[in-house]
Amino acid sequence: MKVRLMKMREAHTQKGGRASFCSLVWDQKAEHLVTASSSDVSVSIHNPLLPSTAPKILRHHRDGVTALALSPNSTCLASGSVDHSVKLYKFPGGEFETNITRFTLPIRSLAFNKKGSMLAAAGDDEGIKLINTVDGSIARVLKGHKGPVTGLAFDPNGEYLASLDSIGTVIIWELHSGKNLHNLKGIAPDTGLDLLTMNVLCWSPDGETLAIPGLKNDVVMYDRDTAEKLFTLRGDHTQPICFLCWSPNGKYMATSSLDKQILIWDVDKKQDIDRQKFDERVCCMTWKPIGNALAVIDVMGKYGIWDNVIPSSMKSPTEDIPMLGKNSNGLLLFDEEEEDNSVSGSLSDLGENSNGEFEPPTSRKRLRKHSFSEENLDEDGEEYGIDLFPKVESHKKRNRSVKENLNNGSVGFRSTMVTSKTKMQEAFQSGATPVQPGKRRFLCYNMLGSITTVDHDGYSHIEIDFHDTGSSPRVPSMTDHFGFTMAALNENGSVFANPCKGEKNMSTLMYRPFSSWASNSEWSMRFEGEEVKVVALGASWVAAVTSFNYLRIFTEGGMQRHVISLDGPPVTASGFKDKLVVVTHASDCLSSNEQVLEFSLFNIAQGTQPLRGRLPITPGSSLSWFGFSEEGQLCSYDSKGVLRLYTSQFGGSWFPVFSAIKEKKTDENYWMVGLNTNKLVCVVLKKPESFPQVVPKPILTLMNLSFPLATSDLGAEALENEFMMNSMHLFEVQKKMEEMDNAGLDASLLDDDAFNLEAAQDRCILRLIASCCNSDKLVRATELVKLLSLEKSMKGAIKLVTALKLPNLAEKFNDILEERLYNEVKKTTETNLKENSSAPVTSDTLPTSSKAETSKASIISSSPNLSAPSFIKKNKTQEAAIDGMNKPAIVNGSMKTGGDETSDKKGKEAMQAPPHPLGSSVKPTNKPGVDKSEPSLVTPTRPSNPFLKSSMK
Repeated sequence: MKVRLMKMREAHTQKGGRASFCSLVWDQKAEHLVTASSSDVSVSIHNPLLPSTAPKILRHHRDGVTALALSPNSTCLASGSVDHSVKLYKFPGGEFETNITRFTLPIRSLAFNKKGSMLAAAGDDEGIKLINTVDGSIARVLKGHKGPVTGLAFDPNGEYLASLDSIGTVIIWELHSGKNLHNLKGIAPDTGLDLLTMNVLCWSPDGETLAIPGLKNDVVMYDRDTAEKLFTLRGDHTQPICFLCWSPNGKYMATSSLDKQILIWDVDKKQDIDRQKFDERVCCMTWKPIGNALAVIDVMGKYGIWDNVIPSSMKSPTEDIPMLGKNSNGLLLFDEEEEDNSVSGSLSDLGENSNGEFEPPTSRKRLRKHSFSEENLDEDGEEYGIDLFPKVESHKKRNRSVKENLNNGSVGFRSTMVTSKTKMQEAFQSGATPVQPGKRRFLCYNMLGSITTVDHDGYSHIEIDFHDTGSSPRVPSMTDHFGFTMAALNENGSVFANPCKGEKNMSTLMYRPFSSWASNSEWSMRFEGEEVKVVALGASWVAAVTSFNYLRIFTEGGMQRHVISLDGPPVTASGFKDKLVVVTHASDCLSSNEQVLEFSLFNIAQGTQPLRGRLPITPGSSLSWFGFSEEGQLCSYDSKGVLRLYTSQFGGSWFPVFSAIKEKKTDENYWMVGLNTNKLVCVVLKKPESFPQVVPKPILTLMNLSFPLATSDLGAEALENEFMMNSMHLFEVQKKMEEMDNAGLDASLLDDDAFNLEAAQDRCILRLIASCCNSDKLVRATELVKLLSLEKSMKGAIKLVTALKLPNLAEKFNDILEERLYNEVKKTTETNLKENSSAPVTSDTLPTSSKAETSKASIISSSPNLSAPSFIKKNKTQEAAIDGMNKPAIVNGSMKTGGDETSDKKGKEAMQAPPHPLGSSVKPTNKPGVDKSEPSLVTPTRPSNPFLKSSMK
């Protein structure tokens, strides 16, 4: 890289040495250079010929100046500010003219049209105002952006306005009609809230090409009318481009990037011909209108002039300036020498008459097409409205001619067109927020606490805070000289890492425990040429995933324990106790622009990989957060606002348990923090914000988990959602109990959880049965009753349908109950025989009653309390008795059963089998802890809980 010494002069002193967005413009004769800073209320007019001369200072804003624009004839200067106002001045005198408009939020961009008769202004309000500079009236407001508008550019031919916002959306507007002709979403970088990176765009001097910063640290060229991608300029920029500008003749382009470089491009050859490195980021540039020079200004308010930008062996940037094409209304633009007499000066050119009316110069000459008559457009009409929005010729006709030229080979763009393909998602740390120069940001934010950092001069200041300050350790703040960009936090300690930096290109990993019996327990590792992409923490281990696709596992004391090769580039990782999950790319993006991701779950303590599979995300989205719930279940959250939970049902599946679209709040974004059994923990943000600020402290919001269900004909989506949630949680608890039993562990601690879930599920099912009965969905009610777990719930369902006067359904319910009891008695008999006989159970060893398979009625008859109610004519006394039973109350389709869960649980444990056909020689097996004093609902030898679904075991 060539190193040149460009003398930088201070134009604006930045408060506290903090970086801010600065802007500058050069007048038409290159006699004055105007600068401004978003941290300074003043506008400075410099004399570049006499740089030692003190600049002229204009102080009319109450807050920092964020945008400048100079009319083409350099007679009118406009400035926009954080104070929401747009002001006009005479130029070069600097006399204040007027506050031409105001917004409700800060201004970010200003632009004059070619004649100076219109000023476009936009900012954080998301609306673009088109202002008539002659009388100050607002000609039109253009709305369509979803984020702050940071770039505006009038088509030199006067037909279009191009605008660009902070989320990377470009809109091309037709000025005559105000229509949104082309809406190109996500084609430029998403700068978020980084006010130092102002997305800009620029038309070529001939008006045929629109240049826009691309997503791959490049510049993408788009066709004027069709908005088709033509070609790209891609070179040695290593970070996104933050400013670009064409040379006056359109043969060259200057681009500045976040990598603090300026590259000069030969546009025809599509290659960079020169470059220069700066100490700070260059946020604005402008070519010298006369000569071979480029003026630049950086984020620290220092400006300089790069002389002899283009080598002398090449054409000067001001040589062969193209003649602009014909206006669509038939007018040819004025010659350069006549522009001084045009209306470009607007307010600054007003006459001295008392009425303040504008009188156009009588010496103006116009060239008209023969088809455009003189009387079609009078002078005043042009200035006061018609000329503001020139008519545009048919786009179909123009597009057809462009396509014909391309097909005929007259335009050499076809071979260089770049196909649009979604880029594979970069690695990210869950719970981190983007870099914001001068502002504190989160390195990590989770359910336990947060780690924040803020840049100072050459170092960073890191603080660790816990949500529960009473029971959590107090961790002192840390001075960071490494420039850490990622971190992870748990109750034992914190881990930090930075990307490759410095002369030796080293990446650093550092672990800090919160408490240790030994001194100097903090440790660090350095990787030469290998970059840490994401970090994770567990119970007694530290993990780092690197650019070599290595998963490196360290002990809490710093011993290097494992190095594992991953199958693809890393996306993110997360830890929970002994579990570590890593997400990687399984392949390039699909033709449908979908990411193809894969997850791998490791058990670090056991050295195993229990799970591995594809990670589903919403089409067209990217992964935003990945981790574990408080109970240890895997969760993922994508950029479309869909939360998925991993469950072992169906051999291992991801269930969508939350959708931001279903919330029907289009003005909100949800920044994921964590998850518990029934709630999503997040930070609710107003669009277009996508992540929270450190100050003020984020407010955590609990959102109910909800499956994205279809609209049911039952009208009970809430109950159906509760039923599905309970089923999912109950399945996981019962599977965990089964795993603990198989491992020889005591699973009795989960008995209460399982019973509470069963009871809650039965209550939900009974309410659903009531809704089905009220909606005459009797088949669905029969399906639901088979899913009940407790005997009391079965009885409650029979009483419910009896009270609703549905005898046929009650009879059906009773048959289901009898069949379940019969199957349970048969199963218990076989189990007892196996336990009390060394020989296998055969037909010869079974009693006669078993051989003959005693009918259901004979078995059920031994338990008269469970016999079905007889649906015959009842007298009033019988009806009163039924009404006096534990009758469920039905209110608006919901039902409450009598009794409490405690008695239900005791009844569940105390139920035993009827007397065994073999007599007292076979002893029933009773689970420990059975309360034998509790009255049994059936004969005292029934095993516990005959109503558990076999599918749930």
